[in-house]
Amino acid sequence: MKYRLLIWILWPSFLVAGMAEGLLFTVIHPQDLLFFGHHPDISDEGIYTIGFLMIWIFCAVSSALAAYILPGIEAPDTKGVDRGLL
Repeated sequence: MKYRLLIWILWPSFLVAGMAEGLLFTVIHPQDLLFFGHHPDISDEGIYTIGFLMIWIFCAVSSALAAYILPGIEAPDTKGVDRGLL
């Protein structure tokens, strides 16, 4: 169950991160980015990779928080409560 939960969190966040990176770098070119007033000495592909990974991390954290706060479901056969996905 834990591996399935990991896939439920990482796969949708991967897809959304891909779309978000496409939209972000359609508007902003990596050569236009400044970090603390300086252009980083990284290739455009490196900027794309770092941007994708950062967006993916934020999306994965969002998906994990959504999975964490899902309400539990009362099981009809038992007196216990299913505590949701986690």
